Amino acid sequence: MLASLKRWFSSQPAGPDLSGVADWAQRRGHHYKRSRDGDGFVIDGQLEGKPWRLEWGRPQRAYIEGRELRMRIELALLSDMQMLLLSRPLLEQLERQTYEQFTESTQTQIGTTTPEEMRWLVMFPKVNLAALPSIRAGFGAVASVPAAGLAWIEGPLANSLERAREGLLKDAPPFVLMSMRNRGYLRVQLTKPTAEAVAMALELFETSVAQAIRSAGNHADPGAEWAGSASSAWQSLRPDDPADRKRR
Repeated sequence: MLASLKRWFSSQPAGPDLSGVADWAQRRGHHYKRSRDGDGFVIDGQLEGKPWRLEWGRPQRAYIEGRELRMRIELALLSDMQMLLLSRPLLEQLERQTYEQFTESTQTQIGTTTPEEMRWLVMFPKVNLAALPSIRAGFGAVASVPAAGLAWIEGPLANSLERAREGLLKDAPPFVLMSMRNRGYLRVQLTKPTAEAVAMALELFETSVAQAIRSAGNHADPGAEWAGSASSAWQSLRPDDPADRKRR
């Protein structure tokens, strides 16, 4: 009996207590799975019948320390729906790094190995958030079409961002929302995942996706559907082991 108990305890994953997150996911009808080493988890759910994935584990971006929560969903939007919103400290950090990268070297072009977040800061104009002073204080945004970017942010997404500043984003951690033709995704530095933090991230993500579709409006491609192809800006992870891949 003692040997059996020892084997049972040794088989349990190490790592943080994630029971609160697991219980929350189960109540919401999502599929929760912890990584083999116990150091991360995956939650699969649906938005209007379309699948999304949430992962928590080791970060895939150098600007995130410790652990990150990331979400993705595959979309089909017009090519001009390329929009990026970042927490303001992260925006300033990436702008500074981009400037240093290209002034302290002989590089004249942005390589494909550079994260899209940094490439877009150079490629696209900034979204004028003067009409949203509370959002401008904490965030910055760029978009291939700035008017589309503003339409994406104002209203429900702006409201969600303001609520998140009292919780998930209270200490201005590195945070990214991105919407483009074939995907939407979210990244945020999150050392300790709680049910409340995960729920707020999901609210932000779902609102972002809904607003991207809404802002496309009557300009969406005829017959556009949510795509299922892989995304270059997202490193797919095995559902049973989200923390074992090397960071991107």
